[in-house]
Amino acid sequence: MYIIESYSLAVVVSAVTMLCWGSWPNTQKLADPGWRFELFYWDYVWGIALSALVFGLTLGSSGISGRPVLADLAQADSRSVLSALLGGAIFNAANILFVAAITLAGIAVAFPVAAGFGLVLGVLINYIARPVDNAAFLLGGTALVVMAIVFSALSYKRLMRRQRITAKGLLFSLAAGLLFGFFYRFISAAMYVDFSFPENGKMGPYGAVACFAGGVLLSNLLFNTIIMKRPVQGCPLVWSDYRKGSAKNHIMGMLGGMIWGTGLMLSMLSAGKAGFAISFGLGQGNAMIAAIWGVFIWKEFRNAPAGTSKFIYGMFFCYITGLACIVYAKG
Repeated sequence: MYIIESYSLAVVVSAVTMLCWGSWPNTQKLADPGWRFELFYWDYVWGIALSALVFGLTLGSSGISGRPVLADLAQADSRSVLSALLGGAIFNAANILFVAAITLAGIAVAFPVAAGFGLVLGVLINYIARPVDNAAFLLGGTALVVMAIVFSALSYKRLMRRQRITAKGLLFSLAAGLLFGFFYRFISAAMYVDFSFPENGKMGPYGAVACFAGGVLLSNLLFNTIIMKRPVQGCPLVWSDYRKGSAKNHIMGMLGGMIWGTGLMLSMLSAGKAGFAISFGLGQGNAMIAAIWGVFIWKEFRNAPAGTSKFIYGMFFCYITGLACIVYAKG
């Protein structure tokens, strides 16, 4: 299988992860305005699975390092497979709760609570499992990224009308953040540390991501069916609503999932040299990418009140400085 051989390349690949994770929401914007997220999400999940399949049968089945993906999956023990599957289910639940939290509490509340909590928790969990050289830079960089998320939320709060914050919305935000903080660790626990030297029973990045995608697919049959029948906003949906979707809507959903899945695959590959804590932390710069799209492409802040720009500039400064600290944490 193909693996990353240097830390500098791992950092570059992590930056591409950040780009993928911050850009996939654009595919939902490109779908028809009336196409509900619950319907979009079915195709999104299929896109994640398709990206895992493509990477596994190409880069995961070539090269001289490690094991080919099919041989890797065949020798994996049940504990490793279950861990990666569970990681997929946890991510899926977190993503759905996050969307519900935005609906109930607004992006200005849901984003800093869920994304900030998930970032801090995820970095700490992955650092404790596999420490990096310089914890001070890692934690300092993480704190700066959290501050950037807060600045982003303040910008959106000034842009949007005041929204009533419910206890349910805050609870959903906290639950989403908790799950976001844990899903990455379950995938990494299924993998061996040095990708050049496979361990019996454990999987390489391609096999682990394939099992993760299986967990997302299986759990979605339950989770997305529930939110279709009991949506937090709007009327209940049925399967015929999904079948009425245009080819464009279905393609946008699958493309969004493939973009996010590509980001995850690259994040797992970079973790071989950067470590899981750094790889996860760098990937969470996705909110900066999403903000760049919002500010410069979609022009979301063109009618924002005076003074909003200082929060946007503060967000970019904290993100760039924080990500630089996280990169330096490897020493």
